[in-house]
Amino acid sequence: MKKSILWSEKNILVACYSYSGNTRLVAEQIQKITGGNLWFIQPQNPYPPQYNACVEQARKEIQAGFRPELVASLKNLADYDMIFVGSPNWWSTIAPPVATFLSQGDFSGKIVIPFITHGGGGMARCVEAIRELSPSAQVLASKAFRGENVRRESETIRSWLTEIQRSISST
Repeated sequence: MKKSILWSEKNILVACYSYSGNTRLVAEQIQKITGGNLWFIQPQNPYPPQYNACVEQARKEIQAGFRPELVASLKNLADYDMIFVGSPNWWSTIAPPVATFLSQGDFSGKIVIPFITHGGGGMARCVEAIRELSPSAQVLASKAFRGENVRRESETIRSWLTEIQRSISST
């Protein structure tokens, strides 16, 4: 698929953490359309595969403001102009590994575009958390995707990206 002019003018990163695979599916579709590079944020110690255990661990980490160690850090963040940041909505905010990723980088002058997957909580306070952790970035129109629907969201993703293109082109 050929990238549009706007996407070809930007160095794009699509960074996400995905527990169940839903956020990853959205990230892969964004990458396909924009031609950006994918970066999967991975905690050093993976979350438990049992859903209830994962939910409980995430709750405790979020309440404590815990930032888990990551398997690797992105060494070339400075190379990117535009960064799509994907996270599941956990307890009305971003997943702790995404918070670690954002807190470790310098997002000065970057365009950050959040995308969130959820099981019914929508965007909640996820964008606010991303803004707090990347205060020197320009945060653009975010989008929330219901996890159970991500396999059928390709047109929604394409429309959202078209809106972003229009808003950037008009500035």
